Amino acid sequence: MKLPRDFFKPLAIGAPAPLRELPVRLERMIHFVPPHMEKVRAKVPDLIAKVDVVLGNLEDAIPIEAKEAARRGFIEMAKASDFGSTGLWTRINALNSPWVLDDLFEIVREVGDKLDVVMLPKVEGPWDIHYLDQLLAQLEARHQVRKPILIHAILETAEGVKNVEAIAAASPRMHGMSLGPADLAASRAMKTTRVGGGHPDYRVLADATEAGSARASAQQDLWHYTVAKMVDACASAGIKPFYGPFGDFSDEAACEAQFRNAFLMGCAGAWSLHPTQIDIAKKVFSPDPGEVRFAKKILDAMPDGSGAVMIDGKMQDDATWKQAKVIVDLARIVAAKDPKLAAEYGL
Repeated sequence: MKLPRDFFKPLAIGAPAPLRELPVRLERMIHFVPPHMEKVRAKVPDLIAKVDVVLGNLEDAIPIEAKEAARRGFIEMAKASDFGSTGLWTRINALNSPWVLDDLFEIVREVGDKLDVVMLPKVEGPWDIHYLDQLLAQLEARHQVRKPILIHAILETAEGVKNVEAIAAASPRMHGMSLGPADLAASRAMKTTRVGGGHPDYRVLADATEAGSARASAQQDLWHYTVAKMVDACASAGIKPFYGPFGDFSDEAACEAQFRNAFLMGCAGAWSLHPTQIDIAKKVFSPDPGEVRFAKKILDAMPDGSGAVMIDGKMQDDATWKQAKVIVDLARIVAAKDPKLAAEYGL
């Protein structure tokens, strides 16, 4: 077991010191780009202004014969643009794949100083994070990368969910975690082929009546338990939880509902796999202007967070002050990037 005093020491001579706090960044949507497709890469300069994170995907959804082209395309994409305040991430291939070492060696060598986060798929336990942590430190030292590259884990196996707390606390490189519902469903032997969202057969039924009238029924959320467990693990470790993909691009209303549930439960953002999902994520993961205005009232009435006051007929105390601060702090981060919402928030 590593001693606490060693936790924030670089893992390789010459590697940058690990961060003690995550950078304050807006990450409402992680937008996936298939970098082996030239016509998609050509749209990245325009995309940078529209999204919070651009992610070059090298893993699932990239054909085996296109793996090397995707890696080369990501490097070309990273070199060609100035990403500014927009995050640059990549999802590498899984640690048990034949492509992962080349992914890391080539990308860190070529664009390590521009890369913010490596998304690691199919994380089973803290040992996966420890391996990647050490390897990144060695590559950062070799290529004189000036800032540490962070790690984002995807929860997509039953083993990973079981070990979620240990994964969250495995390294100071940890940026956050995302729910990976499709692979997780297969790992658990769940009987669904959907990618995220609910299922019409996962329901609760009201009790039968003596008259035999129709019984009310409501569809339930297959992912509520896992998202809640992930949010608690991330919150306790000081990292960020994210909802993953929503695969039905034709059902924007269901996508918005699923994203909103995740937002209300504490997620910082979600994946966007299709251009229509960018605006959905932007809308959902930005706090409502009415909520921001009410939260500001609480903070103004209780500047130091102590005591209790009545606002609009509702009692507010130190607990609601903390809730209000979460909303206003997020609104300030959003306002810094979105002038229209800044005006609506009054910030």
